[in-house]
Amino acid sequence: MHNEHSQHTSVMLEEVLKFLQPEAGGCYVDGTVGGGGHTAALLERSAPDGRILGIDADAHALERVRVGLAKYVDCGRLVLVHANFADLAHITAQAGFNAVQGVLLDLGFSSDQMDDPQRGFSFSADGPLDMRLDQSLAVSAADLVNTASEVELASIFWRYGEESRSRQIARRVVHKRAMGAITRTKQLAELVAAGVPYRHGSIHPATRTFQALRIAVNHELERLEAVLPQIVDVLAANESGGSPGEGEQSPGRMAIIAFHSLEDRIVKEFMRREATNCLCPPQTPICVCGHKARLRLLTKKPVTPTAEEVERNLRARSAKLRAAEAAIDV
Repeated sequence: MHNEHSQHTSVMLEEVLKFLQPEAGGCYVDGTVGGGGHTAALLERSAPDGRILGIDADAHALERVRVGLAKYVDCGRLVLVHANFADLAHITAQAGFNAVQGVLLDLGFSSDQMDDPQRGFSFSADGPLDMRLDQSLAVSAADLVNTASEVELASIFWRYGEESRSRQIARRVVHKRAMGAITRTKQLAELVAAGVPYRHGSIHPATRTFQALRIAVNHELERLEAVLPQIVDVLAANESGGSPGEGEQSPGRMAIIAFHSLEDRIVKEFMRREATNCLCPPQTPICVCGHKARLRLLTKKPVTPTAEEVERNLRARSAKLRAAEAAIDV
């Protein structure tokens, strides 16, 4: 399942700070405020006058952080915006963050979100089958489960959950809903897990199906693909701008923590492409694409949590951190 972090156990916190290098006077964007742990650390490391723009699609999460970090909001160092990071360029412009030196995306879900049965993300406690991170979204998981065709459901379970039993589960869902709507997390979990041997401590048979529905409901992969080029644009705008400070302006940096292979693949391929000067096929004698590298990779391979961190916070176990900086002089 898509792993999560809480305010007290922000995933790979020290690694994130190492790559983003927050400093006094800098401007940084936390595109996924969640429990607020990363946001708080960025504020502390960029004291006394660094500014953080915190974005989250979950109004409940944002309100908790607004209360918890009220002193930073009150003094203007923390600006919180209820929005989806897919609109990053517009959000930063509207908030007046014109010289961004670092952008963080932690694609996990906070413990507050996952552990609240009313949100419908988890099958460990019964609740409404909702899964909307942003409650203003029109379509919930229950809507998808009860209206999508068998073919559409199988496609969702396979594409977003890499679920090998996708067709079988879709068939079961369609058969079950004909007898009455599927509206509860427990209903769906039991339906998916029926007849599948499950040993306590191993991955629950409903894990991939729940992941798939959550990704589909929140358009997670499309929004990730939409934000990545915007991050590069926002960091590149910092090259000529930049806050006044000692010495030369350092290149803007991005750090992204993914929690499953679908997300990590998108991030990896984007960063590799944007760190390459020419994208023409190898057999092309001269470059005709004109592509210029806009990023320099800081992580050749993803950084993963230490054994100590996983022991402390099991939800960090599948985290993969990738980082890059704007390529100023390419």
